[in-house]
Amino acid sequence: MTTIPSRLAQMTRISSSRAEARLRAIDLYRAWVRAAPEICTIYALNVTPAYLRHSIRQKFEQNRHVTDQRAIEVLLLKGQQELQESLNCWKQPDHIYGILLKNNQRPHRTFLQKFYEGRDEDAVLPAASGVV
Repeated sequence: MTTIPSRLAQMTRISSSRAEARLRAIDLYRAWVRAAPEICTIYALNVTPAYLRHSIRQKFEQNRHVTDQRAIEVLLLKGQQELQESLNCWKQPDHIYGILLKNNQRPHRTFLQKFYEGRDEDAVLPAASGVV
């Protein structure tokens, strides 16, 4: 497939209300879901499009609780940017596996378990973790 950088380019816009931001989030989610088979083909991923869609759904569900209008705008901007970079083949397969498909949920540990290990991983996340 040919890379056409302008095919997904959009003007930066700000939602005037939460309802408009919600509609933009739904449109972005639909775009990601529709692009799942193409992403699997472009990057020759050894996962099914259904698994990629499931992973995308989880990423959107992680940010469902966000209510700050500015934070929602940043998340929408980053989501559109990730989609454009993914479809224009500006990423490596490792980026897709690491950021999109990696589960960032950590196993629940008690305070004492963390104390015995001598560190508190919840306080600091690595810079390249892909967590937004």
